[in-house]
Amino acid sequence: MLFHGFTSAGSQWIGHGHAAAIAAHGYRVILPDPRGHGDSARPHDPACYPPDVLAGDGLALVDRLGLDDHDLGGCSLGGRIVLRMLVRGARPARAVVAGQGLDAIDGATNRTGRHRRVLTVLAGGDTIEPGSPDEEMAYWINQPGTDPQALLHVLDTHVATSDAALRQVATPTLVVIGDQDDDHASADVLAAALPNARFARVPDNHFTALDRSS
Repeated sequence: MLFHGFTSAGSQWIGHGHAAAIAAHGYRVILPDPRGHGDSARPHDPACYPPDVLAGDGLALVDRLGLDDHDLGGCSLGGRIVLRMLVRGARPARAVVAGQGLDAIDGATNRTGRHRRVLTVLAGGDTIEPGSPDEEMAYWINQPGTDPQALLHVLDTHVATSDAALRQVATPTLVVIGDQDDDHASADVLAAALPNARFARVPDNHFTALDRSS
């Protein structure tokens, strides 16, 4: 089961080739769209986005599908979801957390403020100033099918994960990061906090490293 990044959809794993590469080894590949994303519901009612709901939805999906032998993987927001599922009791055989560092531990990520600023502008129908620092993020966010208002509510679901909770995760976990992903450079610290994790770097930044890992 692979969880995609913020603003994206499960189809990213198809487009980048990961789903086919895994399926070629005989695995069933499940690509959920968390609420607010892709083909899942994108309500604008804040009550539909309680704390940690994305991890709760992931756990419910595992239970609904009756998965007693499975692996979990996630990139960026998806990595956060996987970690929250692990600390809440998910027991996959293996896990992969990509594109996450201390963001996965803190309640508010070090990117939330900028995301919120750009999403607020887009939700209001305004435009980002060309050449401004927010223009690149607006490009990645404002893809066909995204809903800025729903994504703003998704940001409000983040909860903190304590070091003590991470130390209880026994699942063998690969923590992987792009070598130019400066916003998540603390991924090695995250790996060190997990008792059964190993750490790896791949080329490129937060947005392009996914192409290098398929």
